Amino acid sequence: MNNILEYEPLVYNIINKYNNFDKEDLYQVGMMELVKAAKNFKKEFNIKFSTYAYYYILGGVTKYVREINTIKVSRDLIKLKKAVEKAKEVMRQKLRREPTTLELSLFLEEPEEKIVEAEIATQNIKSLDYCFEDENTDLYNSIKVEDKSMDERMLDLKDAIMNLSEEERNLIIARYFEDLTQTETSKQLGMSQVQVSRKETKILQKLQATL
Repeated sequence: MNNILEYEPLVYNIINKYNNFDKEDLYQVGMMELVKAAKNFKKEFNIKFSTYAYYYILGGVTKYVREINTIKVSRDLIKLKKAVEKAKEVMRQKLRREPTTLELSLFLEEPEEKIVEAEIATQNIKSLDYCFEDENTDLYNSIKVEDKSMDERMLDLKDAIMNLSEEERNLIIARYFEDLTQTETSKQLGMSQVQVSRKETKILQKLQATL
């Protein structure tokens, strides 16, 4: 590895998705994961270092965000945020527009400032067990990994993903690391949504068998 700073943009690409966290802290976490990736990378993997490092950086940053989120965001706020989203759906249909914070406050019988707090506290936070709109599954449940921390099973998952073909790897990255829906993934990869769905199922089965 000639200069690890050449891959610094990978770190920025990932941490820029988290607007409610200290960028300097996220940067430090991301760079530490980049260094780990450099130490563990082997040419025999037959993949680009940038692809290999991506998973280390993303995994480390996601774990950090999840831990900080657990500390900063109470369960009550998360519960209220879910209630707010459901209320918005109902009120959009009735009002045919976005409801105001005051209207949500009256509808849910919650203080207006509490709703604002819930909105801000949970903004832009998606854990890796997020379920996508067009299906009721997630990557970790699909491969039956109960502990979502960066343990040996997570590293096994990384290795299994690295051993996929480039097309398969791109599909998994799009669906589970870039948070794209199947429709968005189909456009990005130049295939139909049905093809994405079928290929994704086969890939998850392959990962399941490997793990």
